Amino acid sequence: MTEFFYPRGGWRRALSYMRHRLGRLPDAPHRIARGIFAGVLVSFSPLFGFHFILAALVAWALRGNIIAALMATFFGNPLTFPIIMTVSIELGNWMLGNSGMMPLPQVVAAFARASVEFWHNVQATVTDDVANWDNLSRFFWRVFLPYLIGGILPGIISGLACYYLSLPVIGAYQKRRKKKLRERIDKLREAIAAQDPQLADPAHVEQVEHETPPKSE
Repeated sequence: MTEFFYPRGGWRRALSYMRHRLGRLPDAPHRIARGIFAGVLVSFSPLFGFHFILAALVAWALRGNIIAALMATFFGNPLTFPIIMTVSIELGNWMLGNSGMMPLPQVVAAFARASVEFWHNVQATVTDDVANWDNLSRFFWRVFLPYLIGGILPGIISGLACYYLSLPVIGAYQKRRKKKLRERIDKLREAIAAQDPQLADPAHVEQVEHETPPKSE
C-alpha cells in the first residue's frame, strides 16, 4: 500500500523508468506517442477498473502502441487523481448547469458507496435481497455523469500535451540507442579484426553463411 502511494525509489525514479521503458518499445515514435495519448485520455475517465481495457481500445482505434497506452494510464495516480477528479467534476457540473460543488472527500466516499451498492444489487438478482437503485441514480446524475463529461476536454488537452512532448523525446531516445548499438557492433568488429582480419571481412561472413549446411530437424 505504501509503494502504491510512493514507489520504491521515489516518483522521480519511477518516471525515469517509465521513460526508458517507453523509449525501448519496438515501435515507431508516433505510434508510441499515440498510445501515450490514449492512456492519458482514459485516465480522466470515471470508469475505474476499466482504464486498461479502454486505453487498449482507444490505442487500437488510433493505431497506436497498446503497451504504451497501458503504461500511460499511470498518468492517473494518487498524486494526480485529486486534481483530475476536482477539475473534471467541477467542469462537468458547470457544463450541465448543476448548482453547488461537491468537496473531494465526498466524491471519493460517493464512489466507494456506489461500488458497494452496485455489487449488492448485482448479487440481489440471484439472492433474496432487495435491489435499491435510488442511491445509484443520484450518484450517476450528481457525480458520475459530470465526471464523465467534464473529463473529456481536460483529458484531450493533457493527452495532446503528452503526445507532443513525448514524440521528440522518444525519437531522440531511439536514435541515441541505435547509435550506441552501432558503436558496440563497430567495436566488436574491430576486436574481431584485431584477432583475425579475415573473420571481420563481410565477404567472408557471407561465404561462411552460404557454405554452412542447414541443421537437420
